[in-house]
Amino acid sequence: MSGLRSFVTRRLLLGAAQTAAVALLVFALTDALPGDAAVALAGDQPDPARITAIRETLHLDRPAHERLADWAAGLLHGDLGTSLTSGRPVGQYLADGFGATLLLAALTLALLVPTGLGLGVLAARHEGRLADRLISSVTLAVYAVPEFALGVLLVTVFALKLAWLPPTAVGYGTDLLAQPAALVLPVVVLLSRPVCSLTRLVRASMIDALASPYAAHARRYGVPGARVRYLHALPNALAPAVQQLARTVDWLLCGVIVVEALFVIPGLGTVLLNAVAERDMPVVQGLAVVFGVLTVVLNLGADLLAHRLTPRAEVAA
Repeated sequence: MSGLRSFVTRRLLLGAAQTAAVALLVFALTDALPGDAAVALAGDQPDPARITAIRETLHLDRPAHERLADWAAGLLHGDLGTSLTSGRPVGQYLADGFGATLLLAALTLALLVPTGLGLGVLAARHEGRLADRLISSVTLAVYAVPEFALGVLLVTVFALKLAWLPPTAVGYGTDLLAQPAALVLPVVVLLSRPVCSLTRLVRASMIDALASPYAAHARRYGVPGARVRYLHALPNALAPAVQQLARTVDWLLCGVIVVEALFVIPGLGTVLLNAVAERDMPVVQGLAVVFGVLTVVLNLGADLLAHRLTPRAEVAA
């Protein structure tokens, strides 16, 4: 228990340092972007006096270190800032977009776990035979296709030519569950590469676990093959799979901008794209900080679970 507490303490301290570094880097990068939010807000024919007034109202005329100090103080109190273009709190933007992104992530993960684990175990069980070669070849081929290209291909075939599914979520609003057909193509695209990487990772880990001395010892004692696979080999093969799943969940929540843009899903990716287009820096900064915190928390949880599954292994912090 003392070793686990020490490990958790180290990871929490490292996570806090990483979060602070992310916040500082996000502010520095967004502040260095070309353009001026005051000019964008002033309209197509901006008046210099109006631009000056907007800059004073939004405190954009203050030095960067003062704005950073105010922003950091707000973050410590849970205040992500206020949108420059609409005057709404950034937290409302997160609330508006988080539901659609979370729905896509949950559906993708619900299909990813059983499919990836099942195909990986199946390939490992038939190592070197037809099933293994087929699964390995297909997963490698699918993984090589970028999400954007696969999405365009699926839309062209299933939405435009066959007219089986809607090409985008335009017109459905935020209640995507009421129109499940609009979710099919985005979920397939999101599932394509993670299921391939998880399958190949589970296959490699299962092959190593089945070839280990403890598995051979269990077989010598007459333990049935299914029991050796699922009760002895699989738990030891799950540690790297858990960490891969954490990275996948992080990507599903924080990095699905391309898929959401392609299918016009009103999620966090769309919110971020709109904020960048409008140069609404508080929204961009707030989203980036939330994404950074999610990444730290998910990786911490994955390391703890992997440490629990393989307590003798030292999990890299």
